[in-house]
Order: sequence, then structure tokens, then C-alpha cells
Amino acid sequence: MKTTIKWIDGMMMMGESASGHSVVMDGPEEFGGKNLGIRPMEMMILGMGGCTTIDVISTLEKMREKVTNCRAEITSDRAESHPKVYTNIHIHFIIEGKNLNDKKVSKAITLSSEKYCSASIMIGKTANITHDFELINT
Repeated sequence: MKTTIKWIDGMMMMGESASGHSVVMDGPEEFGGKNLGIRPMEMMILGMGGCTTIDVISTLEKMREKVTNCRAEITSDRAESHPKVYTNIHIHFIIEGKNLNDKKVSKAITLSSEKYCSASIMIGKTANITHDFELINT
């Protein structure tokens, strides 16, 4: 896989993924950025959240659960000194659907966090990652 980061100006850069999609990243003004894009460390958490959400939805679909909406709300803490790695991350899933089974949802989240989500497993080497969920049956 090949990804490219192109420096634009100040702390702004353009990232291009191996699949050909682009994203603007920038730093805060106090560090020379112009606040015109997402921070790289924010991107890491978003990537992890996207990875685990894909796993959870995919697993629930295979379990024949009727999911109509899913949101992952993520809170995180970073170390105060360098390297400022993530130390605590909590993922709260809000899953909507018809007659959802809480045991299946719990299993899907566990499978993602322990087996399938490469991003969570990698970040979990430095951060304590916890999960919970709420179901909205429609």
C-alpha cells in the first residue's frame, strides 16, 4: 500500500490514500497551522472508529440483525508528555434497528475489538480501549 503526504504550506498538507482519496490536514494556529483541516491525530481516531464501525455493521448483517443506523461516539485522552500517545479511548455505539439482539451486538463489538479491527488492536498497544452500546429498537 502506498500513501502520499504532500506538504502545502505552514502545517497544511494533503494526504492521498492508496485508494486515491484525498484529505486536507492542518495544525492549529498556535503551531503554525491555519486550522483548515483535520489534525493528523484526530485522523487516527477517526480511522479507528471507522474501522471498528465497519466491523460491527458487517458482523451484525451476517448475524441477520436489521440495523438501520449506527453511530460511534468516541472520547479519548492523550499523554501529557511526548510522545503524546492515546492513553484512554472509549467508544460508545448507538445502534438503531428492528428487534436488535443485545447479545449479538455485544458479540459483534467484542469480535471487532479483539479480532478484526486492525486499527483498534494496534492503538490498543498504548491505549486502554473500552466500549459500550445502546440500542434503539424501531
